[in-house]
Amino acid sequence: MDSAFWSEWWWPALTAALGFVYVALLVRQWLERRKPHQLAWAIGFLFYAEAAFMEAVSEFNGAWNPTVYRFYIVLAASMVGFLGLGTLYLITKKKTLGHAYLVFNLVALGVFLYGVFNTDLITQNLIAGITVGGSALGESMSFPRVMSFAFNIPGSLLLLGGSAWSVVKFWPKPEYRYRSWANVLIFIGTLIIAGAGSMARAGQTVGLYPAEMVASALLLWGFLKAGTLQKGAEAIRARRVADQPSS
Repeated sequence: MDSAFWSEWWWPALTAALGFVYVALLVRQWLERRKPHQLAWAIGFLFYAEAAFMEAVSEFNGAWNPTVYRFYIVLAASMVGFLGLGTLYLITKKKTLGHAYLVFNLVALGVFLYGVFNTDLITQNLIAGITVGGSALGESMSFPRVMSFAFNIPGSLLLLGGSAWSVVKFWPKPEYRYRSWANVLIFIGTLIIAGAGSMARAGQTVGLYPAEMVASALLLWGFLKAGTLQKGAEAIRARRVADQPSS
């Protein structure tokens, strides 16, 4: 099976379809419980799904529309920042930390948008699909391309660190052990998407689309499992009732 198979347009199309379903599920969770981590994850996955849809269109048409590309590169780079924001809201009781990181993300997003829409694109690098990466914006460490690090580094660290911390925290508690497994899924999904993204940035783009789809499935599976303590609390109540001596 040649490398062209792994770059077909329907890979990112499937990822986008999956992503929009995930967004709907997360929004429903947020409407029911009004937790900030659910809303942050919904925004992150919305960015993810929209970016995947744009990848699919570019592959199908064989070309990037320059305006679409500008939006795409901002969404694709910033989504991990909002996924990390959701994790921060979930694992800390001090919401001020989450609010501060939200402000940081919004400022970085504004600066990135301004830079992307005020930079001349390198048209010879504006080719279809995954081969373009961020190279149409300029050199790796040039502005505005360097702004992607403002999202990728802290967002990935929060996803990985928060997942590892939650695995350790909840594993000794049988009723909450499902959250440990949920965070194992998030940890693996983050590693896959970070590794695939790093390879794509270095020019090794074969397999990026399937990796995006697998990573998104693992991340959302983990987020949905980890998104509430209610299941564990109900299990504890049921155990206490069962442990009570019968009269």
